[in-house]
Amino acid sequence: MLHGFRPGRAIAGTAALATTLLFAGDAAGSWSTPWFVVFPVVFGGLVPAAGAGLVHYALRRRRFAISASKDGAAAPASTSGSQAIR
Repeated sequence: MLHGFRPGRAIAGTAALATTLLFAGDAAGSWSTPWFVVFPVVFGGLVPAAGAGLVHYALRRRRFAISASKDGAAAPASTSGSQAIR
């Protein structure tokens, strides 16, 4: 099953990857990263990820509502004679 693009998850994953790379460089001895850097990097990524997720959710709901209103223009199945009314 193919899943759609989720921009909030992409942003959150990028923030987590950046944190991983910062501490991997520190562990390798390339540079020195203080332990408290993890908080602004991760939370700095989660806030825009939440915003992007909310915007994406609102757009998907609106797109679904528009397509659902177009589908309701036809006559219901019960009036076409194909359904038995009890």
